[in-house]
Amino acid sequence: MKKHLQNLLNNLPARKEAGSELAGINASLRTGGRGDGRRDFFRKAALGGLTLGMAFDGKVDQEMEFISQKVKRDSKPSDLKITDMRIATVVGAPMTCPIIRIDTNQGLVGWGEVRDGASPKYALMLKSRLLGENPCNVEKLFKKIKQFGTHSRGAGGVCGVEMALWDLAGKAYNVPAYQLLGGKFRDDVRIYADTPEVKTPADFAIKMKKERMDKGYTFLKMDFGIQLVADMPGALIGAKDWLVKKQWSDGSNRGKLGDYGMTKHPFTSVQITDKGLEAMVEFVSNVRDAVGYEIPLAADHFGHFDVNTAIRLGNAIEKYQLAWMEDLIPWNYTDKWRQITDAINTPTLTGEDIFLKEEFIKLIDAHAVDMIHPDLASSGGLLETKKIGDYAEEHGVPMAMHFAGTPVAFMANVHCAAATENFIALEHHSVDIPWWESMVKSTQPLVVNGFAPVPDAPGLGIEVVEEVVKQHLKPGTQLFAPTDEWNTKDSWDREWS
Repeated sequence: MKKHLQNLLNNLPARKEAGSELAGINASLRTGGRGDGRRDFFRKAALGGLTLGMAFDGKVDQEMEFISQKVKRDSKPSDLKITDMRIATVVGAPMTCPIIRIDTNQGLVGWGEVRDGASPKYALMLKSRLLGENPCNVEKLFKKIKQFGTHSRGAGGVCGVEMALWDLAGKAYNVPAYQLLGGKFRDDVRIYADTPEVKTPADFAIKMKKERMDKGYTFLKMDFGIQLVADMPGALIGAKDWLVKKQWSDGSNRGKLGDYGMTKHPFTSVQITDKGLEAMVEFVSNVRDAVGYEIPLAADHFGHFDVNTAIRLGNAIEKYQLAWMEDLIPWNYTDKWRQITDAINTPTLTGEDIFLKEEFIKLIDAHAVDMIHPDLASSGGLLETKKIGDYAEEHGVPMAMHFAGTPVAFMANVHCAAATENFIALEHHSVDIPWWESMVKSTQPLVVNGFAPVPDAPGLGIEVVEEVVKQHLKPGTQLFAPTDEWNTKDSWDREWS
């Protein structure tokens, strides 16, 4: 390059003549290039740039730096390469969420997120398979790493990386992520606000009204289940030797019969009595009275019980017209889901722990559920989740989206939801976290009156604010610390022989 530039400089007119050329360029600029023609105008404009470089007295390196100083260096997608991956783990958002940062040779940064509650190592182990790759080849890289994902949190690394790749591809091509997925069906994404339980039904109803509806949310979800009546004598059968108030295992869930949080629903033999059903129905009634019937109201976290008990509960609350009953039993019991769906009129829904489209296809083809509910941070990322939604749409099945993370994964969901026709609503688990939105900077608010505006900024449309993330790091961890120990691949990954 230096040799060609030097030859060009040697063949230029003398400086006096070059100054004359520059005067001609100025005249052309004043006339819009008329007189000498467009070709001559641009020739002179290029020459003028070189002429300005003469101030460096033939020093080619300095002249080249001056001439190219305004060239945009992050606009060569074909030359983009991944150079690093780092992690910062946030707590209280409301879950523990590892944020991924992928760096490139052109200074572009891509943001992703490992699913809430998952280990950052699920992403870090993929680093050696990504270094030197072009992040714009999103589907190629996804196929390369998807073998390292599995259902639920085990998919968190693969999905988090996929988010970051779309962010980088969008920034490289200067388009929003939804555009790369085929364009958008909507300008605003409807949010459904999750509302954790409070002590009494009355207080819970007030919280739903004041802290959700009055903030503009037009779709709500509540938690209610056998944990509400666990201390009520005569409400449950077979529950006293389980710790039924703890649906999630934290190492302290072991009753006499084992760990309730880790025991699948059909294997607890817990049943609800008529007395227990009446109390749970009253809870739903109080909440429905508070929010009215004009707003969709979904429900989750019922407890671990069998199919027959699920059907009894579904029939007992039918008149309150819930939007759906979520995860009544584990997602992989396809035939049992079909039993429940056929027996109750309230819509059934599952899917937040399913990795890849194949298991969703089984549920849809079996008519096992009324709706699907992927979590993009487990289901495969943006493109795979859109494929899931598209398959469901072709079979008349709506798609809601589960989410409980930081604004990084939230925006990945927003782009996917915008690009998927059968989308219903996206969960927001962090309405009560005052600093949640400040973790990122964006050209617009993330949520406005219960809807997420779809951004037109490149990639996911956000940049992480590291100062805020640093304030909420998991104790004992660092902010995007070096991860060189993950640079070297140490296994043979081929899945076939």
